[in-house]
Amino acid sequence: MSGPLEGRTIALAEARQLEELAQMLESEGATVLRCPMLRILDAPDPVPVLNWLHELCADRFAYVVLMTGEALRRLLHFAQSDGCRAACIAALARTKIITRGPKPGQVLKEIGLAPTRIAPTPTTEGVIAALRGEPLQGQTVGVTLYGEPNPTLEQFLVSAGAQVRSVMPYIYAPATEDDRVADLIARLESGAVDVLLFTSSPQVDRLYEVAERRGLHHALRNGLERTRIAAVGPVLAEHLRQRGARVDICPEQGFVMKNLVQHIKRALTSGAA
Repeated sequence: MSGPLEGRTIALAEARQLEELAQMLESEGATVLRCPMLRILDAPDPVPVLNWLHELCADRFAYVVLMTGEALRRLLHFAQSDGCRAACIAALARTKIITRGPKPGQVLKEIGLAPTRIAPTPTTEGVIAALRGEPLQGQTVGVTLYGEPNPTLEQFLVSAGAQVRSVMPYIYAPATEDDRVADLIARLESGAVDVLLFTSSPQVDRLYEVAERRGLHHALRNGLERTRIAAVGPVLAEHLRQRGARVDICPEQGFVMKNLVQHIKRALTSGAA
């Protein structure tokens, strides 16, 4: 039996959950074009990460801000290698934990913990809103970063009288050669792709960076105009719009892969498809 997405081609920029996402779409009959933009690697220098973990274990942090679930997974991996995983989990249990979005909460649940407070929206602004009523004066706040510094959050914490200890436990690296990304851009421009699916802002940035290096910015713009663009959530959708891209498919809540697949299925099987 053919699925509801039979005859549709969906390109995936995701790397970490690539096969899981591809299988969901293929089970609905879609042809999946795999073009992972980035892969996630441990921070190349473990010393700053271990120093941060040792501060955590020494109860130096009154608060820990978890911006991503991946950050917590990586921290636990570093702690396991250092022999302090159990001590870190115990220290987290003694700390007020603020999470941005549902994924950090899912990882906390796996180690028997729960967030003290969840940001009302999965953004830096949402995290600030969650922290605004907390007594931060004189407190030390551990903050997990992803990809780059977060001056907006750090400036808020400093202005509230807190000391900030940031850690970046992972980095992004290219997962696919530029030639494959350029080939994807050509497929988009030719109209061969029905949906291009993004799950993080760095994936978007890599696509545009390759287009710029190869002189394909016009081809990319034309391709994105011909292709439906799917974003896993509103923060990513806004990032795409800031890049000048149109977003056609985006859940307003439930920012998980399964929900995104259902939104794609509805969009492609509706009368407007």
